[in-house]
Amino acid sequence: MRKINKLIVHCSATRECQHIDIDTIRGWHVNERGWSDIGYHYVIYLDGTVVKGRDIRAQGAHTKGQNKNSIGICYVGGLSSDGKDSKDTRTDVQKESLSKLLSDLKSMFCDSVVHGHRDFSSKECPSFDATKEYKDI
Repeated sequence: MRKINKLIVHCSATRECQHIDIDTIRGWHVNERGWSDIGYHYVIYLDGTVVKGRDIRAQGAHTKGQNKNSIGICYVGGLSSDGKDSKDTRTDVQKESLSKLLSDLKSMFCDSVVHGHRDFSSKECPSFDATKEYKDI
């Protein structure tokens, strides 16, 4: 198994309240980017449902230069309703699911630290400071 030391949180960069599913994201990654599969290991829907993406034993494709030793988690949302601005659009149930998933993953990968994609990129993703918010996980 890979040595995991980072849990990296992303957003789908979709409009507030806009539901998309894992197959849509997989299509973006496979059909538009030419990847072998969805880049994320988990996706969290608006209703809090956690859906498995890429197998956690497989290297992800979600954060340039960080994929070898990380798990990628994406919540659906991240943009204002007009699609022009980044915004923390997480629903209460998404927040609960994300916190639980991160805690569960931390139990599996004890040396891991939670980061936001923006810690490794000039993007605003995941539209909130995940490193600060989840520093105690």
